[in-house]
Amino acid sequence: MRIYGCLRTRSVRALWALEEAGAQYDYVHVDLRKGEGRKPPFLQINPGGKVPALVDGEVVLTESGAICVYIAETFPAAKLIPAAVRERAQCRQWCFFVLSELEQPLWTLAKHTFALPEQRRVPAIMDTARWEFGKAADVLAQGLGEREFIAGDAFSIADLLIAHTLSWAQAHNIELHRSLQSYAERMLSRPALARAQQREQLAARS
Repeated sequence: MRIYGCLRTRSVRALWALEEAGAQYDYVHVDLRKGEGRKPPFLQINPGGKVPALVDGEVVLTESGAICVYIAETFPAAKLIPAAVRERAQCRQWCFFVLSELEQPLWTLAKHTFALPEQRRVPAIMDTARWEFGKAADVLAQGLGEREFIAGDAFSIADLLIAHTLSWAQAHNIELHRSLQSYAERMLSRPALARAQQREQLAARS
């Protein structure tokens, strides 16, 4: 199994999932800042030029959420998706919520800060994006309550995706609900994430 990624992108989600699963994998650094995502041979893997991308034999996947689900299902012993039907459904619900509701306002902030060409950025949208994130965070805080994990009584890929997204919010200096702040601190202190981040940093320096 091979993961293509770059520092400070969604690719750390895939590495984190692999580390939680105890999987053996190769990591290939794609320096997006030098335009490597827009050149062959990477474009043959992901024509969109983005990371992460996963190659596992004949399987090629490109969306971080889909990659995390694939990893969870490939390594069932890691229990990154709950076994019980109800909790499994809740896990998938929160995964979809992260990608469609919680993350998108933050990505809007990022796009209109540095990702889009300067002439395409709209500074006036920033206030609305922060408001949108706040509304989604309210829903998340209500869903989490005082529980340790979002779905069931163990860590899952839903927790992984939520925590990584909350770290984006922290990077944008967005104040989180007390419960979400505590939750993010717990999830982001997991040793598997530290290993994933170290793997990316070492690859970027080599």
